[in-house]
Amino acid sequence: MSSDASGILRGSGHPGRNAYAELLRDTRGLRREQQQAREAWFARLAADKKDETLFELEILLKGVACFANPRNHPGAARRQTIVSHDFREHLQHARDGMARVVQLTRTMLGDRDRAFVFQRYLETVLPEDTARTRLLHATMAQESPESSLFVLRHGFTNLIEVAGGLLRLPRVNFRLFYAHLATAMREIAQSTFFNPLHALEFRPEFDRIPSTQVLELIHRVPGEQAHRLVALTFLALFRMLRYLRLLDAIALDHSDHRVAGRGYLVLAVLRSDARALSNYLRRRAGALLADSFERDLLRVPASDIVARHDELAAEGHRLLSTKAALTGLAANLRLEMRRAFEHDLPPADALVSESEYRVRLRAVSHGLRPALQNAILFLGRSLGAKLEEGRVFDDQAARRATSDRLRRDVWMFAQIARAFASKARNTGPAPDRWTGIASFAFVREFLSYFRAMGYPLLRVGDYPHVDAFVSAMTALEESDLLDPQRLDAAIRECEAFFEFLMKLFEQISKREDLAGVPFDRKGAARALRLYLGERT
Repeated sequence: MSSDASGILRGSGHPGRNAYAELLRDTRGLRREQQQAREAWFARLAADKKDETLFELEILLKGVACFANPRNHPGAARRQTIVSHDFREHLQHARDGMARVVQLTRTMLGDRDRAFVFQRYLETVLPEDTARTRLLHATMAQESPESSLFVLRHGFTNLIEVAGGLLRLPRVNFRLFYAHLATAMREIAQSTFFNPLHALEFRPEFDRIPSTQVLELIHRVPGEQAHRLVALTFLALFRMLRYLRLLDAIALDHSDHRVAGRGYLVLAVLRSDARALSNYLRRRAGALLADSFERDLLRVPASDIVARHDELAAEGHRLLSTKAALTGLAANLRLEMRRAFEHDLPPADALVSESEYRVRLRAVSHGLRPALQNAILFLGRSLGAKLEEGRVFDDQAARRATSDRLRRDVWMFAQIARAFASKARNTGPAPDRWTGIASFAFVREFLSYFRAMGYPLLRVGDYPHVDAFVSAMTALEESDLLDPQRLDAAIRECEAFFEFLMKLFEQISKREDLAGVPFDRKGAARALRLYLGERT
């Protein structure tokens, strides 16, 4: 981290606890002496590209656990029951990922890896069971990161041997596949220094946010719960961007032919973390912010309520805006991941060549990166800060990629808003209550699109009538039936927003970073059909 960023952490003006520092330090659950031992070991590690090596090791370890859950596998949902699937190819990918884990542990152990080879030899030649038991107990102690790596090396070597035997079977059912990966999960869970199985956990070695703009924004967020939610969201989004960089590195590493095994494990972690963040924000953000506001409100003396009415009301509206931003981000993230995993990636049991898989892996990374970057910029804008792409992301092409994706999203939601307004204008009054409920389905559908796609565009595009638009959408959401007056207000707002979006589309197209980059209207239409298909 830069010295400026370090200074921000030390000199934060936030009156509460430093959620950013706590998330980096505490989500792994290491004791203080274990954390210090790990930091000392990492500092003296002489391995080339040690940051990248350790990061891939821990993500592959977590990937073994995430890949055991079929919900994290790519491909469209199947109608067959899970017990009828053959998981032989899935087990092959897991075995290749485990082999990469062993390779990385050997790299980080260096010369000490020779001790492992000698131990394996002793295990096979010692005639007495008591002697073998003493040897096993001696090597299972995890008093240092090196010994913890040694234990992982030993356990995964045995797991690879077992997987090799299982792969000689004509068919591997789910119970057998899961049992093998569950055994691997136990090995990882018992690792003292290398257990990354917690959901949304972060490490100071590779999760520090380098952008001073983002750090300043995090520490300016008032309210303990809002501060923590924002810190968690930014850290998780930057972590997902690092997953994409790892996927690019795997796709470009032609020295290793286990690209599918490594890729599928990393992708499983990406989908698991994205789901965990999305679910947490969707289910908990509102309640946490409300509880925080209630505690702050109860601390205000009754004699000060009138004098501080406007201040408290403004704080309430700010928290509502923060909640809307976080839940909108969650909906958009869920939509993006479904598109990538169900349409852009081959299923784990697909017969895809190595070269084609490398191409598909890079295409998914290329498609998700601007979506995550725009999510970061949107969250910043929602919190009152205009983040600059060049200062937030170290990728030189970030500005062009985010502008191109923003232009596509603006065009897509403009079509959705126009279609909704047109259909709503042609929807007559319902003759009875039950017909009204059926006809209201398209309104609910539009509101789901608005939460996932429209709300971010209101903020990123600096729409001057945000409050009026959100008020109209909220009124629709609170109605059980088609209220003509509320529907008419929503139609007018959508038509006005459509005009604004088309002007914004033209402005974005004229940006310097998009000079010479024509708009792919056919590609945008295909993407729109995929997005619409997710809701039908």
